Amino acid sequence: MTISRVFVANRGEIAVRIIRACQALDIETVVAVSDADRETLAAGLANRAVCIGPPHSKDSYLNANALLAAAKGTRADAVHPGYGFLSEEANFAEACRNNGLVFVGPTIENLRRMGNKLEARTLARQVGVPVIEGSDRVADFKDAGRIADEIGYPLLLKSAAGGGGRGIRIIREKSVLKADFESASAEAKEAFGDNTLFMERYIENARHIEVQILADSFGNVVHLGERDCSLQRRYQKMVEEATACNLSEGLRRQIRKAAVNLAQNIGYQSAGTVEFIVDTDQETFYFLEMNTRLQVEHPVTEEVTGRDIVAAQLRIAGGEAIGFSQKDVTFSGCAIECRINAESALHGFNPSPGRITKWVPPQGPGIRLDTHCFEGYSVPPYYDSLIGKLVVGATDRDAAVQGMQCALEAFTIEGIETTVPFLRFVLAQPDYRNCSVTTRWLENIAEDFTRQHKE
Repeated sequence: MTISRVFVANRGEIAVRIIRACQALDIETVVAVSDADRETLAAGLANRAVCIGPPHSKDSYLNANALLAAAKGTRADAVHPGYGFLSEEANFAEACRNNGLVFVGPTIENLRRMGNKLEARTLARQVGVPVIEGSDRVADFKDAGRIADEIGYPLLLKSAAGGGGRGIRIIREKSVLKADFESASAEAKEAFGDNTLFMERYIENARHIEVQILADSFGNVVHLGERDCSLQRRYQKMVEEATACNLSEGLRRQIRKAAVNLAQNIGYQSAGTVEFIVDTDQETFYFLEMNTRLQVEHPVTEEVTGRDIVAAQLRIAGGEAIGFSQKDVTFSGCAIECRINAESALHGFNPSPGRITKWVPPQGPGIRLDTHCFEGYSVPPYYDSLIGKLVVGATDRDAAVQGMQCALEAFTIEGIETTVPFLRFVLAQPDYRNCSVTTRWLENIAEDFTRQHKE
């Protein structure tokens, strides 16, 4: 079908990103806004903005009925959920379909099968994708103790129903298992409405590598290369880059092939990301999960491939084929993304909402800023603290790192605290410059930053 009007069921920088992609395709847009977002950049850019409720997410961006009523009332053809909120909710996708709306994302079956991490692990294993040693559903604390003895310590307790670091605990010894099991179970229940946990062996020296996939309804699947997302704090990514440095070409090919294989075998459609853990000591990789949505860090892949992932999503949702094959995908240089959050790194990364009194972003060749902010904008306290994604592309990694350092130095934001000073500190570290980091590295660097700046 031809999509002529898209309802954007999200906010912030991703709403702006979707609107701009639609504009490039000559598609009209209607954006959902809460009472707190009436004067946002997205509201001004879209053809129309519709208020869908009070500021709190549960009353607005998580209110499926309000979103559907607004989409139907504005005669939209399709709904783009962005990331977060309802983007991976199979029930919401099904409700869109039942109301005659195209859900810009994967099929309902894709969402259901890959949304549960236990089922996703089983599917990966069935198609020959390496899966780290672990358990099925852990029934209770006693069951956890038995499984832990079989797997051995250290290990991970993980929520089966969701991600974003919620319901995850590293267990290094048996003495803390009971307390951590109970707290992880409670956190998973609160976050996802499902307290199901499972366990897997914990890899001490790991990298987080993910592969960007595009797949259409005709069975075509291509990858757009991999991203390194190892720089995380409390399982939240802060710096990402494409393509991944310090990977042997053999391992890189295996990871990409595994991602395509999984997507093909489950009949995946739309953009998606297959995430892997790489054991740097053993030079092996294991399936972690599949994100059935647009990723926050998709711009770095766009920069090194020249492919518009959001536009591809929209075309696929409209029934078109991808339009190019794997041999048409080429990679140029390196791109790095730094997430700019309204947070104070010196105070435990506490949120820092408020009015931006000065906003002077960096400019120049190779610099891209995806943001919804501007001078005078008030960052609300109700949502995720992300205020922008600074992306720098260059001919090679050294040039990209240098370019990002210069861009961060030139970025002036006043009125609120941001993570820009911390990101400058991170990129100056020899370990980062040498690409010798793991998923735990950033936690230690955060402690060093706090200590040095408080002395």
